[in-house]
Amino acid sequence: MPENKKRKLLVVEDDPGLQRQYKWNFEKYEVLIASDREEAMKIVTRDNPAVVTLDLGLPPDPDGVSEGMACLEEILGHAPYTKVIIASGHGARESALNTISLGAYDFYQKPVDPDELGLIVDRAFRLYDLEEENRKLAASQQTARLGKIITGSESMEKVCSIIERVAPTNVTVMLLGASGTGKELLARGLHDLSDRKDKPFVAINCAAIPENLLESELFGYEKGAFTGAVKQTPGKIEVANGGTLFLDEIGDLPFQLQVKLLRFLQERVIERIGGRKEIPVDVRVVCATHQDLESHIAEGLFREDLFYRLSEIVVNIPPLAERDGDAVLLAHNFLNKFNKELKRNIRGYTKEAISVISSYNWPGNVRELENRIKRAVIMCDGKKIDVGDLEMKIEDSEEEILNLKQVREAADIKAIRKALACANGNVSHAAKLLGVSRPTFYGLIKQYNLSV
Repeated sequence: MPENKKRKLLVVEDDPGLQRQYKWNFEKYEVLIASDREEAMKIVTRDNPAVVTLDLGLPPDPDGVSEGMACLEEILGHAPYTKVIIASGHGARESALNTISLGAYDFYQKPVDPDELGLIVDRAFRLYDLEEENRKLAASQQTARLGKIITGSESMEKVCSIIERVAPTNVTVMLLGASGTGKELLARGLHDLSDRKDKPFVAINCAAIPENLLESELFGYEKGAFTGAVKQTPGKIEVANGGTLFLDEIGDLPFQLQVKLLRFLQERVIERIGGRKEIPVDVRVVCATHQDLESHIAEGLFREDLFYRLSEIVVNIPPLAERDGDAVLLAHNFLNKFNKELKRNIRGYTKEAISVISSYNWPGNVRELENRIKRAVIMCDGKKIDVGDLEMKIEDSEEEILNLKQVREAADIKAIRKALACANGNVSHAAKLLGVSRPTFYGLIKQYNLSV
């Protein structure tokens, strides 16, 4: 923070005398004053202050705590990392303590002791800075890990760990997963973590190119090899020399080409169409498919020997519906992305929209979610994306019931992960969403050996 720029401290207080006292006490900060909830939320939205002091007794309920509680919930709902310090009058100590379980950082007793409150505020700023630095560090580590893979689920973390482990080797990797699960992103991540990262990454979709053109796309051709071959043209395999070749939808590779690809994998040489010269190629092969190749082998549609050549390491990618909390994490990421691309300023999702995103089955996986969020950002007329902007239908689903203890534990773990995802990792906010205290929440984290 530059020395000539003061940190912003929001004071939510309706007493003019106390407002002046706060400004005098906190000269080293830029003190922003709000007299009610509406004014406070305007400042939070506009200035995003790191620390807020909040009096529970706000108009239109100056003698109660309902308005202050509602203001606390709105502030943390919009900015869950903000440190909110509650002002507690005589007789309101119990209410102030209750706000801690809702996500407040701390509380102080009125009348105000400037020195005591100053220590609390200074400590809140230091903690905010420390947490912000940790969040940035975690984000940078995640970016360096596998490029654009964003996840908090255990199943997808295992996939990332496998990719990290096999990336430095030259083994052939097969990625199995439904359409839209991120197979190409994982393939690129594998390439970026390998010794071949400075060489080409070449991708080809075996299902998107007509069969009569696919051979020339893969192996290239010599001038005059066929009508229209006016010059010598290298194929994708040759272009990828020294780097990584990604064969997407390998299950759609025509049977005759499977023979030629198998020879290349065995000999590591190719011949262009119309050529007689063997060309050595050093390339790492990664392939992907959403199809059941073992069934294809049984039906005679896919060569068994090719399958074993391609599947030295097999990575099964879980669908989005099985990645607890990832749909919400990705939704936030896509919102940020499309806000920048489309020059919009959508500020988040309503609670109902988050619930829909979290519970929907996502048959089209991450690609469907991305398209849905992009459309919602374009069509949204309000400050937040609502269910109507998403245009989604919720399908009822019923899970298989195991023994009661297993069902309870699975439900607890799923709820904790979703709460952390919805709260962007803020423990206090996640505990509030689950309706438990922070100590109870930490106890559950320890009990189920989960990470925050």
